[in-house]
Amino acid sequence: MKITTHDTEIILDKDRAIYLPAHRLLVLSDLHLGKSAHFRRGGLPVPSCIAQADLLRLTNLLELYTPETLLITGDMFHHGLNSDIEEFAQWKQQYSAVKFVLVKGNHDLLKDADYKKLGIEVHEPSYCLGPFCFIHDAPKYDGAELYPISGHIHPGVTLTGAARQRMKFPCFYFGAKYAVLPAFSVFTGLANLPMSKNDRVFAITPGKVMEV
Repeated sequence: MKITTHDTEIILDKDRAIYLPAHRLLVLSDLHLGKSAHFRRGGLPVPSCIAQADLLRLTNLLELYTPETLLITGDMFHHGLNSDIEEFAQWKQQYSAVKFVLVKGNHDLLKDADYKKLGIEVHEPSYCLGPFCFIHDAPKYDGAELYPISGHIHPGVTLTGAARQRMKFPCFYFGAKYAVLPAFSVFTGLANLPMSKNDRVFAITPGKVMEV
């Protein structure tokens, strides 16, 4: 789905990412690589295929849009180095032409040397481009001239069907003060956001992105 905000065209993709054609920029948030391995290390039987499925979706996005830059607005990694991140490092080698940029989130705890070894350019607390300021937690943005786009909250929206069944879906949120991207990883929960009259919310259903 295509929308225009702040005089900029943005594509909202059902794989939980946005693409800005004018900047050849693919943006996502809350990838949480290493989360499943972190839980397995703690003794919980979390399947390793979770990280592989997220990387497959990311592969599809990179092949579809061929961006110059991939920007992650925080929580790219869940904790420390582990087997999931080693798998990511091998996967990333096929995208040497893509610039990987990370705005640090609260779970991004790797050392500077680790990010450098992985070929990731790190920004803290934000990365600004055009009319937007990409930040992990939008309410912490203290500027006024740029529109913040963030993650962190893992936004969701509840839809009611004709038979009164209720289902909750991840969503894109564009409010008057800031936007919030859905969590990219499927291994996350969903939080309902308080909404005002003129806010725009786009649910990510299994088949498409739809405005609600």
